[in-house]
Amino acid sequence: MTKRVLITGASGFIGKALVTALAKQGHAVRAAARDPARIIAASDVERVEIPDLVGSLDWSPLLAGVTHVVHLAGIAHAPGTLPDDVYTQINAEAVGTLAQQAKGKVERLVLMSSVRAQVGISAEHIITEADTPEPTDTYGRSKLEAERLLAASGVRYTVLRPAVVYGKGVKGNIAALATIAKTPMPLPFGGLDNERSLLALENLVSAVAHVLETPQAEGETYLVADARPISVADMVSAMREGLGKPPHLVSVPQGAVKRLMKSFGRETDWERVSGRFVIDASKLMETGWQPSVETHAGIVRMMRAENGAAH
Repeated sequence: MTKRVLITGASGFIGKALVTALAKQGHAVRAAARDPARIIAASDVERVEIPDLVGSLDWSPLLAGVTHVVHLAGIAHAPGTLPDDVYTQINAEAVGTLAQQAKGKVERLVLMSSVRAQVGISAEHIITEADTPEPTDTYGRSKLEAERLLAASGVRYTVLRPAVVYGKGVKGNIAALATIAKTPMPLPFGGLDNERSLLALENLVSAVAHVLETPQAEGETYLVADARPISVADMVSAMREGLGKPPHLVSVPQGAVKRLMKSFGRETDWERVSGRFVIDASKLMETGWQPSVETHAGIVRMMRAENGAAH
């Protein structure tokens, strides 16, 4: 059945891909962003401006006539750069207001939360939805509060907690690691066999489309990740494969790797690649969703796309 879907944050990394995918599936999309001109122009896509997410919010113009909502808009993880109350206002309180105003008007509101609502930057155990949420920073706490406000609103909802997402145009830690992979020198990542779950952008988009169509997803929270984790060594090897380079990885003490990260100005990112972080996404898979992109192949394709090579 054709849906009319409001996507907030439609000009972002995830939003652009989701707008394109849902429009291709035949849904009418109302794509909202601070700057609508940055949204991809396409048939069946209505580009609109989203209000400032601080202060009193009236979502009614954006909600008028839509059957479903995917809420992506918010502040991304940026440690130490913003006051805590800004995270709370934009990532949590704005969600609560949206949910209250959408109650009784839409068939489903899908909230893009984060695995950081549940856990810190590493975990020795395999992460599942059964774990008690223990966010370790303001970003994660704001996402968890958004989930609480959503559930309390009475709107029909689904929460997605994605792993770190990668794909063409990615920023953050994956982009930083890709920059290092582009250097010609051998890299001391050969001994980094710790596994981390990632999420291909295509897999996340398909997960959103899936829960929009799945009655049993109502009122549920799902972790979203590629089917299998990948070691950091294999991650860097895949990046270099996508660049047409040999892996050139050597095994050295982890202290040397930390010094290398520091030389690139990325010392604070060390913990984000040196720890274990394995997500079990079987709860979502049991509803019929299957991630089609395997992590190693997805990273190779990302690097080829970033460098203008054919897929």
